[in-house]
Amino acid sequence: MHLPTLLSRRRFLSRSATSLSSALGTLALASSLPANAPAVRPGEPGRWPSPHFAPRARRVIYLHMEGGPSQLDLFDHKPRLADLYDHDLPESVRGGQRLTGMTSGQKRFPIAPSLFRFKRWDNGGDGLWLSELLPHLGSVADELCVIRSMHTEAINHEPAITFVQTGTQQPGRPSFGAWTSYGLGSDNHNLPTYCVLITQGFGNMQALSARFWGSGFLPSDHQGCKLRSSGDPVLFLRDPPGVARADRRAMLDLTAQLGREQFARSLDPEIEARINQQEMAFRMQMSVPELVDLASEGEATWRLYGEEAKTPSTFASSCLLARRLVERGVRFVQLFLRGWDQHGNLPNELRAQTKAADRAIAALLIDLRRRGLLDDTLVLWGGEFGRTVYSQGGLSHDDYGRDHHPRCFTMWMAGGGVRRGHVHGETDELGYNIVRDPVSVHDLHATMLHQLGFDHEHLTFRHQGRDFRLTDVAGRVVHELLA
Repeated sequence: MHLPTLLSRRRFLSRSATSLSSALGTLALASSLPANAPAVRPGEPGRWPSPHFAPRARRVIYLHMEGGPSQLDLFDHKPRLADLYDHDLPESVRGGQRLTGMTSGQKRFPIAPSLFRFKRWDNGGDGLWLSELLPHLGSVADELCVIRSMHTEAINHEPAITFVQTGTQQPGRPSFGAWTSYGLGSDNHNLPTYCVLITQGFGNMQALSARFWGSGFLPSDHQGCKLRSSGDPVLFLRDPPGVARADRRAMLDLTAQLGREQFARSLDPEIEARINQQEMAFRMQMSVPELVDLASEGEATWRLYGEEAKTPSTFASSCLLARRLVERGVRFVQLFLRGWDQHGNLPNELRAQTKAADRAIAALLIDLRRRGLLDDTLVLWGGEFGRTVYSQGGLSHDDYGRDHHPRCFTMWMAGGGVRRGHVHGETDELGYNIVRDPVSVHDLHATMLHQLGFDHEHLTFRHQGRDFRLTDVAGRVVHELLA
């Protein structure tokens, strides 16, 4: 005979304490919010109830350039390097910094000036220097807040991507998008709060793990939903042949009933998360086909993004879908463009990469601005680290490669209450070390959470007896980046 699982004394006390703490925390938060802050929502299980203060941004579009784009060939103009072609990088500059296994055995570290010309775009801002490879981005340079002084702790791809996505090099933590979903909740009942799109690039491409957009120890309904570029946008979204929608509804109702009965016995929050995901999948059967149907887009859209946006596998198509997603209330949209890992043949591969990305990204910013979405949409562009000033392998006037460089690299933000037409930080004349206003990955996360209305030290989740946060035990808000 089956005996129902009884609620143990320990579980009862733990659940009661958690409920009381949540209730008291919600009351305290409500009393501390300014009058114009969003109303505190009733606390859903495992979800932060509301931003801590009035946010400047309501959503994020994160353009992750997987592989580590070369800041020296795109954003960090170093004209003196032309006079140092093929000179050895001084040991006093390198200062014993770590090298990857790919260049640690080199007998020389020859300086490789950028092959590409730079132009100063003065669109009403500070006159941003950009590579000739980015003419479309240059046309919207007055929207950009460029950080030339980013630095990270990791030197290889897997831990570096994990770090920039989750705030730690160790796998298992929630991604930035999952934290945003957990904090802000949903603005559209029929789409996930966090969506991911991946585009193949033209160079050396690293593997992308699903944990880069995972929920870690947060409830699993906060993980990113990957939208595919070919076939069905989401796997298993269609009902099998012979299954009517009414049959699917009846099956889900029965599954939810059984799940809630099990939850009443076990109090496992993942049961509720799974029920939420099943219901979301049911609603997405109607919302996703409408999302990816671009027939409603007018001729002005195609002139802006280009005809390649009509091909689902292109980065331009992903940028257009990103606009459509945030327009429909999705809180966090992450675009991965693979192929920026140029250890060799950098000039040819970088030309192909920027050709795929430049117009599409500029079009996205223009599109968001035209539709009144950019002011409260925070756009982030960048990779997991930068590239070295010295060449990996052979060096010639028309060909070179660059190794990984975590010591300094460039990222930029736009919209969402950040400064427009602003350049922050500075590297030395060789582009190897930061000499002014360094910004760590934790600082970047803290600043972005601040724009979303959160004190990064208090957006936490208790796991295994400890309160965890995206910024771990570090991070500061870089107010100089904010308007």
